Amino acid sequence: MSSLKYHDKECQFWLDISTMNFSETTLLLYQEKWSQSVIAMQELEKGSIANPDENRMVGHYWLRNSQLSPTNDIASSIETSIKDITQFSKKILDGEIGSASNRPFTHVLLAGIGGSALGPQFLYDALKERQQGLTFSFLDNTDPDGIERLFADLNLSETLVLVISKSGGTPETRNGLLETKRQFALQNIDFPQHAVAITGVNSKLDKEAISDGWVKRFPLWDWVGGRTSVTSTVGLVPAALMGINLDEFLHGAREMDELTRSPQLVQNPAGLMALAWYESGNGKGERANVVLPYRDRLLLFSRYLQQLIMESIGKSHDLEGNLVEQGLTVYGNKGSTDQHAFVQQLRDGKNDFFVTFIEALDDANAETTLIDDTFSTGDYLFGFLEGTKQALSDQKRPFMSITIPQINARTVGQLIALFERTVGYYASLIGINAYHQPGVEAGKKASATILNLQKALLKYLDNCEEGIALSDLSMALKADKNLVYRLVRRLAYNQRCDINTTGDDLDSMIIMGNKREK
Repeated sequence: MSSLKYHDKECQFWLDISTMNFSETTLLLYQEKWSQSVIAMQELEKGSIANPDENRMVGHYWLRNSQLSPTNDIASSIETSIKDITQFSKKILDGEIGSASNRPFTHVLLAGIGGSALGPQFLYDALKERQQGLTFSFLDNTDPDGIERLFADLNLSETLVLVISKSGGTPETRNGLLETKRQFALQNIDFPQHAVAITGVNSKLDKEAISDGWVKRFPLWDWVGGRTSVTSTVGLVPAALMGINLDEFLHGAREMDELTRSPQLVQNPAGLMALAWYESGNGKGERANVVLPYRDRLLLFSRYLQQLIMESIGKSHDLEGNLVEQGLTVYGNKGSTDQHAFVQQLRDGKNDFFVTFIEALDDANAETTLIDDTFSTGDYLFGFLEGTKQALSDQKRPFMSITIPQINARTVGQLIALFERTVGYYASLIGINAYHQPGVEAGKKASATILNLQKALLKYLDNCEEGIALSDLSMALKADKNLVYRLVRRLAYNQRCDINTTGDDLDSMIIMGNKREK
């Protein structure tokens, strides 16, 4: 078999990068870089400070093999949490732990943001079966309309609430928690008897859960990043309540971890993928990664990978402090929907991408209806997959193919672990820190600044007996006039202040007093 085609017989896993438009001899050019990446990964797994910005270890690989942990305390904590999750979820599913009204829980509301929601959402869409576990809703934004729509369909008397936040202070999750508590109060339901926290020990959320007597608390360790947290309590608690087999899920991730530790590049699927990313994008991410899984159950995998890859790889500076502006854009749909969505551009438009096809071999339902007594729906899906590949190949458009036997807890665990390791190797190849997110933190700080400005604006209007010109208001607040306008425009639309104007320009605007109820 070509060294650009990988197959593991035990896992029945295939990776083919031979259609990425480079030859086997390219592998030889990267031996030194590859060896350095392997050493960096080995040091990370041993517990080195892989995230120097935050002085943290990076330990998501320990979560599925606690014996790799650098300390006995970490290993014990991982093992204890898995046992605790298993026991707790069984009691919930068996009805031994019920709601405030002594009803069995039938539904879960998960409040989280980013990796605290994307991982569980993906698992729910990919692996939840109708006859097993509890149903789920996700409160993953601070959109008031979305929150209202969500609660309109919930029976809170039978709903368990999972609140996931490492720090306990993430604004979006905190807002979701406060809105949820308000809804429970409106229905006179004791919220703490429905509440479970997944958070850092001694965080704000942890302390609240203790003082208010929540049903349960699960730890979230500082060496687990949000985008790599799905095999931690963040993913395992929801998965257990969904009825997903945790042993199989963790087993699959552990299997792929073993395969992707190989120091031999041709025997390491994550290494081959990382090299394909590097070579295709000239080491600068010049091509987008279009993820096209040919199964409905993997639709959310593209969204999951967007965070995992883009938050990890999108960095302005390398480890030496040099400006590099690295990134790898990820988007995708699903087959064969993509045939009628954007394959036209992939084949005939800008040649600025590579495609990652994901295929499952089984037809899920062997007794599916035959079309014209000849082809099953699975046959058509396979035909569309291979047809798309051929159409791209005809135009010399690069793509790679991942094949798994079927979609289940084990293979989903494998896929997640494969991409986690690929991100780590690729980050080493381009010399950046994959485990911090300064851009995200900058956005959070800027958001806090905006909210503080709004607070000051409303306070100023409270003390302003007459209207004030927008330009004067901006000067008083020492803020950009256009930003102040956007603030008052939204506030006025929501009847929290008034805007009087005699013309179309900003200088003609007079801002009137606050209309909030006092």
